[in-house]
Amino acid sequence: MKNYDLNDTIAAIATSFGEAGIGIVRLSGPAALKIADVIFKAKNGKRPSEFQSYTLRYGWVEDKGEVIDEALLTVMRAPASFTRQDMAEINCHGGIVALRRVLDLVLEKGARLAQPGEFTKRAFLNGRIDLAQAEAVLDIIQAKTDAALAIGAQQLKGGLSKTIQEHRKGLLDILAGLEASIDFPEEEIQLADFSRRLQEIDSRLQKLLSDAASARILREGIHTVICGKANTGKSSLLNALLKRERSIVTPIAGTTRDAIEEIIDIKGIPVRIVDTAGIIQPRDLAEKKAIQRSRQHIRLADLIILLLDGSRKLDKEDKYLINKLAAEKTIAVINKIDLPPKINKAEIKKKFPYLVEISAKKMRQIDLLEEAITGLVYRGSVRPQESLLVANTRHIELLRQAEKLIAQSLKSMDNKLPLEFIVQGIKDALGLLDDILGKRFSEDLLDKIFSEFCIGK
Repeated sequence: MKNYDLNDTIAAIATSFGEAGIGIVRLSGPAALKIADVIFKAKNGKRPSEFQSYTLRYGWVEDKGEVIDEALLTVMRAPASFTRQDMAEINCHGGIVALRRVLDLVLEKGARLAQPGEFTKRAFLNGRIDLAQAEAVLDIIQAKTDAALAIGAQQLKGGLSKTIQEHRKGLLDILAGLEASIDFPEEEIQLADFSRRLQEIDSRLQKLLSDAASARILREGIHTVICGKANTGKSSLLNALLKRERSIVTPIAGTTRDAIEEIIDIKGIPVRIVDTAGIIQPRDLAEKKAIQRSRQHIRLADLIILLLDGSRKLDKEDKYLINKLAAEKTIAVINKIDLPPKINKAEIKKKFPYLVEISAKKMRQIDLLEEAITGLVYRGSVRPQESLLVANTRHIELLRQAEKLIAQSLKSMDNKLPLEFIVQGIKDALGLLDDILGKRFSEDLLDKIFSEFCIGK
């Protein structure tokens, strides 16, 4: 890259700020071990540049004879390191002052402060990982559930990269055969065979794209809203799903006067759940604003939980919500099954295919609601452990464009168009797959991707 120098030695605190047992200052670059020699005094008397790679040594970080901290230092030599450069990691105590003193000393001795994600960026630029794997590092860091973590780990291990490479090889083989036919028109071409092979690749890309909706939910979460009239038990339901008290629960209607938001792991799905104000008719300005926010949350929600009081008959407020909500993204929940039932379930079933009966207060049948949530989210789609899932928005869009070009090339074959049209579509599709792996990239793209990382990773 024209504006980037891999010969710089970079350094950063690789652990989060705050009081902790251990904090790590990481160095990478040609001068990493030289700087470590200056600041680290090992108990065995050896300099870090004399340590064997992948060894951990006990000693002290010192500045002009002053001991800053007791520490352990790890040495990893190029090219067998994360960045494929010489690296050193100083494991010192996790206090803010100690870490800052060690980092300041490292910078004073010749390193520069790393940019966000710059260690991973160097791993990519030096060929240790491709761009899809680099992005997986951030997915793992940001994972909110085990399922999201599994997707990131699968991608970091190279699952997506291997699949893309296989499709690239298939396209290259087809491309070579078609271009040979252009160069040697006297040779008879088996266009049906090329069409069959191209159709197989197109079908596999379509499968990846069809599973992407579930994958994105697992990665980014699903925006879920609990709505219902006042005193139906919305706050109790939020607490039941959280398995702890988050919302204030009282017998007084309208206790929740604003939206309360939490993230819950429901069977591997990160559910960003909002408990909205249940007031239909506002009594004052504060309640009017609460209603406006509730309606906005409902409008933007991926999933709606309509909570109804099973111990009462449906009234005009209930019916208002039933008529307003979209059936395809709503789960109707009848609460208070611990009380004598009075609600008309048949009327609710006419509108909503998903109906669950619970007692939020008694924590009864909450698991049935969780199953309904997963059923509505997946809609029969593949689960993360069963298949490769593509969750990254950039990857999904590139795959969608590549599949469209391949489909156009297949249509060109069917219509007996000149081979040049078919070949160009396949070449463009190959370029898009290269973009996923980072075989071609722009400086702006890398800046955008790695700016989302924390400093030190």
